[in-house]
Amino acid sequence: MPELPLPPSRRSFLKLGGAVGAGVALGGLRPFAANADVVRPAAEDLAPPSPAGTLWYPAPASESKIIEQGLPIGNGRIGALVGGDPAADFLYLADASLWTGGPNDVLQDDGQFPYDLEKFGTLGLLAKLRIAVPAHTGVTDYRRTLDLGNGLVVITYRYQGVQYRREYFASHPDDVVVVRLSGGPVTGSVSLEPTRGEAAAGAGAFTGAFANGLKYACTVTTSGGLTFSGSSEVVVVLSGGTNYVPDAARKFLDASLDPLVLAKRKAAAALTVGGGVLRATHVADYRRLYDRMSVDLGQSPPAKRALDTWSRLVARHDQPGVPDPELEASYLQFGRYLTITGSRDGLPMGLQGLWQNTNTPDWMSDYHTDINLQMNYWLADRAALPGSFTALAGYCLAQLPVWTDSTNRLFNDPRNRFRNTSGKVAGWAVAFSTNIYGGSGWWWHPGGNAWLCNSLWDHYSFTQDKAYLARIYPLLKGAAEFWEARLIPMTVDGREVLVDDHDWSPEHGPQDARGITYAQEIVWDLFEHYREATAVLGRDRAYGDRIAGLQKKLYLPKVSPSTGWLEEWMSPDNLGETTHRHLSPLIGFFPGDRIAADTAPRELLDGVRALLIARGMDSFGWATAWRSACWARLKDADRAYQLLLTVLRPSVANGNGTAPNFFDMYSQGSYTIFQIDANLGAPTAMLEMLVHSRPGVLELLPALPPAWAASGRVTGIGARGGFEVDLEWRAGKVTRAVIRSVGGTRLEVRAGTWRRAITLRPGASVTVRPS
Repeated sequence: MPELPLPPSRRSFLKLGGAVGAGVALGGLRPFAANADVVRPAAEDLAPPSPAGTLWYPAPASESKIIEQGLPIGNGRIGALVGGDPAADFLYLADASLWTGGPNDVLQDDGQFPYDLEKFGTLGLLAKLRIAVPAHTGVTDYRRTLDLGNGLVVITYRYQGVQYRREYFASHPDDVVVVRLSGGPVTGSVSLEPTRGEAAAGAGAFTGAFANGLKYACTVTTSGGLTFSGSSEVVVVLSGGTNYVPDAARKFLDASLDPLVLAKRKAAAALTVGGGVLRATHVADYRRLYDRMSVDLGQSPPAKRALDTWSRLVARHDQPGVPDPELEASYLQFGRYLTITGSRDGLPMGLQGLWQNTNTPDWMSDYHTDINLQMNYWLADRAALPGSFTALAGYCLAQLPVWTDSTNRLFNDPRNRFRNTSGKVAGWAVAFSTNIYGGSGWWWHPGGNAWLCNSLWDHYSFTQDKAYLARIYPLLKGAAEFWEARLIPMTVDGREVLVDDHDWSPEHGPQDARGITYAQEIVWDLFEHYREATAVLGRDRAYGDRIAGLQKKLYLPKVSPSTGWLEEWMSPDNLGETTHRHLSPLIGFFPGDRIAADTAPRELLDGVRALLIARGMDSFGWATAWRSACWARLKDADRAYQLLLTVLRPSVANGNGTAPNFFDMYSQGSYTIFQIDANLGAPTAMLEMLVHSRPGVLELLPALPPAWAASGRVTGIGARGGFEVDLEWRAGKVTRAVIRSVGGTRLEVRAGTWRRAITLRPGASVTVRPS
């Protein structure tokens, strides 16, 4: 994250392409079809709790600490943080498309974009839901649980000798949030609280509109009215959303859609189904995704299992020599839970995903294009959730017309210090921050288009889905065209090479450097992927050859004789902060593959290692997760695992670390803010410790930490090249692995010194036993 001036607050299931569907990502409320396309299970079927599948707490969340203590639910479009107070419950609700601001396409005097609440805009809260059961104070046997295996938040307690249960979930099939109160007679009320002073639109409903034309609404209804007395079960259904659509031609708004009418229809339809069926439908849909991967990193001691989740986090930090592998497995599964609940067929996850506690979040809760947005999607394919990735692809495709237009009109503005000195411009580019209306904020980010495209390509690498590749092809080509126009010739060591124009190595050092390693590596990857895309799709072969020619002329970084590090600024000198949070010059090592641990020259790998050592072993959560993944690539299990434990350290006294609800907290000194990227990047690093893959190579247990070495089993790990892996080990050695093809055909499987070349038909599998 940049060190920026703070904003005023703080101064069925559509997918993309071929094997993953053929729709377009949706934005606001999904179309209403009277639940006709919802498959209803015959009966409720909850998975039994597992040691690594449950987070639990002995007390409700404090409303003043909702972002650190509230438990998240979501359906990929609407999300909520749940308090769980028996007498005075609360949910903070957000919709991914509830954005102020607009296209933000008028530059400031410095040639950069405004980055404020008015022009760029911000994500915020939709509403607060309150459930009052005034008599239920002084309860006993209270327990608040996030059931990762079933996608539910549950509270249980006893009041006057009666056991009560409350369930919370956000159903994707029914597109509503549900709270189900059961166990005994309850008397109370439900109220919907606007957060911007919106006018009521009847009982339990309100509507609103922003200056940008976005309309929104929210409504709540229950099985017994907004007040209830002596009810044995109360089902609360909440629905709401906006008229946002991912269509630049309509300026991203559907003027004909009435969000309140649609929300009321959805809520009423869901309520007629009944609480038990709503839960069964939700759980079946959720488990269809969650059950694609199982995670067993070993058994924790009984004393650890007996602790609540926050106490376990504290104990793991205070007792570093006592492993708690089930806690770490639950952190990985929590990342998968956030991916399922935060990214389905709508907008992608930004800095806080679907979970908000204010209308003025830091950095506007936007999409940051120099690590945070990309890191949010490192996990999906690796963690057996490829369908969740397509929200990112849908977003980029929807924004492309506006990004292309603003680039061609504005990028070469003479005030822009990053402009192309060649005078040429083509394709598309973005700024460091983007919103949902094609708008960019803060500074231009020339490398942002390439990094987004490389992330989009990675999904193809995992799935081998040609229909998907055809859909994202315009993004790849437009980015390649931009860089063809941007690169400038320079003579280095007597050879003419192509280098990036005036640029900045995110987010430090000089702002006018040429040939920064970050850009050179990221463009090398972009050109490699574009060239391959033309070959796979049989399109634009001549232009693909031209891009391949440019790729061969790219300057590639060296190791500095002064520092021994991989250079960052095409200079032997360190021109920035030694321990800077970003690992920008290492992007060709991770997430890229040009510098590979088994093929790169030893000098280059030594430069990577030396730079990692210089950057240090402590930083913000997302930066620590990135470091961990890099050390895993270097097969240094100890450092990779140590950095994972740094992510997991308890966040106390406004420090970096993990909150009680497992959210990663980013320290701002006097306060902390939630950022979701570490919650998704650290589990990615964990999977990189277990499996490293690139097309043609699959390496098992490359960086297994001693804490997990005794025995373990993980199923469903995605592997680039078009494969999935089930993996078992004992005493640090692979005992069995099943490799399934999801489109790939050939690869070499490695485990230590063991090697085996395999060939598979798509859909086939093979079992190997290296030891």
